[in-house]
Amino acid sequence: MPLHKTQKPKPKPRPRSPLLFFFFLALAAITLLFIFSSLISTNKIFTFKNLTPKQSRNRHVFSSNDKFLYWGSRIDCPGKHCESCEGLGHQESSLRCALEEAMFLQRTFVMPSRMCINPIHNKKGILHQPNNASSEESWDANSCAMDSLYDMDLISDTIPVILDDSEIWYQVLSTGMKLGARAVAHVEQVGRVELRDNSHYSNLFLINRTASPLSWFMECKDRNNRSAILLPYNFLPSMATKNLRDAAEKIKELLGDYGAVHVRRGDKIKTRRDRFGVDRSLHPHLDRDTRPEFMVKRIAKWVPAGHTLFIASNERTPGFFSPLSARYKLAYSSNYSHILDPVVKNNYHLFMIERLIMGGAKTFIRTFKEDDTDLSLTDDPKKNTKKWQKPVYTDEEERR
Repeated sequence: MPLHKTQKPKPKPRPRSPLLFFFFLALAAITLLFIFSSLISTNKIFTFKNLTPKQSRNRHVFSSNDKFLYWGSRIDCPGKHCESCEGLGHQESSLRCALEEAMFLQRTFVMPSRMCINPIHNKKGILHQPNNASSEESWDANSCAMDSLYDMDLISDTIPVILDDSEIWYQVLSTGMKLGARAVAHVEQVGRVELRDNSHYSNLFLINRTASPLSWFMECKDRNNRSAILLPYNFLPSMATKNLRDAAEKIKELLGDYGAVHVRRGDKIKTRRDRFGVDRSLHPHLDRDTRPEFMVKRIAKWVPAGHTLFIASNERTPGFFSPLSARYKLAYSSNYSHILDPVVKNNYHLFMIERLIMGGAKTFIRTFKEDDTDLSLTDDPKKNTKKWQKPVYTDEEERR
């Protein structure tokens, strides 16, 4: 009787150890992290190539470790001013606010490449007013290049900045798209302290604030807290481009020892009638205090007779300040058109130069007092008190 061999059953495969599975998983994760780090360290994800000569000589050397802050392509926007365009002062308040946040967060700020100019703020006025032309003549421009106003290298000495039409910004956007949600966040109603201290935000490559429904400067609405202000009011005026600074220096040399006064009339002297037909104003003394016969009494103790007085004003009436010539040698921007014409293309350029000239005066008198130490033409508060009062035009009315 033949014997049949009994086949041994094949051994079942042994289940893999869970420890081995996690070992391979960890190894894969480390490998991916190494590859990702290598890409960054060799600048294959975020490179700075094809930079213009101006960008390559920027005092701030950009690297793959930089983090960025974006507030949108329009200053003072989003918010109530998106459909209009405020004056340079409002726009600088917004820009200063954004720069302060970038400084606080130690991030590179993405600067809008253009500054809008409302036609109201782009009148040629004193400088380019032909003898037979109306003072309403305007420059044909509704915006200007940001780097025609401000020196980006100078600003970058304090807060690194790039323009939103630059090669660097396009590379930042490209990197953000590759990294996705891990590196980019659109923030709204998040304070700067949380953006700095919360690792969810602080480790992000790019923070975008355009989600905010507020105007830019509303993010800094605690500016009355002086200790919270990182940049002084005169920071942006001192950041003017080199050609504007050079023009101002040439005029200052020609002026010699001079005083300066900024007379703000056109946009501030507004009246409306109450229900009894009586005119009311938010600045009841302003019209009176900025007229030559009252100005001369106010400034006599600050600027001696016979001195040169440089006047910058938005007053459109030709010869309005001529009565002051009985006591002072008057100077206006129009006296230096041979210096200004080659560099001034809009009213913002002109105002930037005038501010530098006024800042260099031995005695500078503002329209409104902005600080306790300021000299001013009027004692009316600059801020809108929303209190409409009857205008005062004479000294006699004050004594009643």
